[in-house]
Amino acid sequence: MITIEVIVFIVTILFGIVIYVRESKNNRLYRFFNKLMHSKELQMKNDNPKGFVYQQPFLLRLVWLTLVFLLAAIILNFIIPFNIFQIQYVVTAVVGTLIGTYVAGAFFGASKGLKKESIQEAIEKGKDFVEELAEGKKDTIEVEAKETPEKLENKPEEAPQKSARDRFKDKGMIK
Repeated sequence: MITIEVIVFIVTILFGIVIYVRESKNNRLYRFFNKLMHSKELQMKNDNPKGFVYQQPFLLRLVWLTLVFLLAAIILNFIIPFNIFQIQYVVTAVVGTLIGTYVAGAFFGASKGLKKESIQEAIEKGKDFVEELAEGKKDTIEVEAKETPEKLENKPEEAPQKSARDRFKDKGMIK
């Protein structure tokens, strides 16, 4: 019995990878359900790549995958005359698929981060930094480092806002 669980686990890891890759390229099914469930104003935009598992947080992935595997287990229990789908196989399938989606996500993240242009750009920045250190331009490096936080910290101060009571009075909601 334990060998069947291991087989289910490995197969569902591969299934999770396939689902993730498929949804990263095409999310027609998710878009269909989104149009079916939501009004026109709440529907997702055409350029939104989100899917059932692609770009979803952990809990939503868990919910969707559990729902899919429970539906599959219920259908198989009605079709097949003997009890083949026990709860341990459903749990193993859900966990394996979740792991597969995160493995695929790690590969996608690594492939995006290791593009040739980004590597060349990092090498050039490193060379410039080493040259400046070798020439003894520590002052310019420190000045550049100090200037950057100041730009972020200097935000224009906003004029004092009216209180909520005053804003309601202006709108005529209270007297």
